[in-house]
Amino acid sequence: MTNQDSDGLFDNDWEERRELSWTEADWEGYLAEHENSVRDYLKHYEQLSEAPDRVDEVARRMGWDMQAEDLLAETETDADAEEAPDFEEDFDLYTVHRNPVHIATKAIYVGLIANWERIAAHPEHIHPAQTIGLLGSLYRGREHALQAVQSLDMGDYALAICFFKRALRELNDTLARLTSATESETGLVARYREFALPRLFDLREIWLRVMAECRAAEEGR
Repeated sequence: MTNQDSDGLFDNDWEERRELSWTEADWEGYLAEHENSVRDYLKHYEQLSEAPDRVDEVARRMGWDMQAEDLLAETETDADAEEAPDFEEDFDLYTVHRNPVHIATKAIYVGLIANWERIAAHPEHIHPAQTIGLLGSLYRGREHALQAVQSLDMGDYALAICFFKRALRELNDTLARLTSATESETGLVARYREFALPRLFDLREIWLRVMAECRAAEEGR
C-alpha cells in the first residue's frame, strides 16, 4: 500500500536516517521555519483575499506550483536517482511540515480559528454552546486534514482520501453551523460567516484537487 518512492518516511531508510543527529535546538529552528512559512502563507492569503485565483496566486508567491498534476510531486522522489542521500553531509531536510498542502491547510485554519476565538471572548453576545460547537468543528476538520496530508506524505493515497473525506464532512458541518445561526443573536456571527465562507470553500478546493490526484495515482498502480 505504501509508495516506496514517497519523499516521506521510507520503510527501508530508518538506519540511514539514524545517522542524522540533530539537537533540540536544531529541531526548534526547523519548526520555527515551518511556523514562519505558515505565517507567510497567511499573510499572502489575506493580501489576496479578494482575488478570484488567490489559491494559485498564493502558491506562486510561496514558490509552489499548486496545479493538480503537481500536488503530489512534493512527496515523490526522482525514480532515476542512483544514490541514497548522505546524511553525514549538509542536506535539505524534508518532513511533512514542508508539504504545501500541510502549510496551506494549517494557515487557513489559523485564521479561521483565531477570528472565532475573538468572538468567543464575548459570551454576552453569543451563546457558549454555539461558540464551543463551531470551534470543535473547526478543530476536528483541521485534525482530519492534517492526518490526510501525513498519509499523503507516506504515499498511502487511499488512506489520505479517507481522511480528506472526513475533513470535508467536518467542513460541511462548520458551514451548516454558520448558515443556521440566527441573526437575532448577534451581528458578530454574520460578520464571521462573511469572513469564513470563502476560506472554507478554498480549503475544499485544495483538498478536492489533492483527492483527485490521489485517485489518479491509485489507478495508475
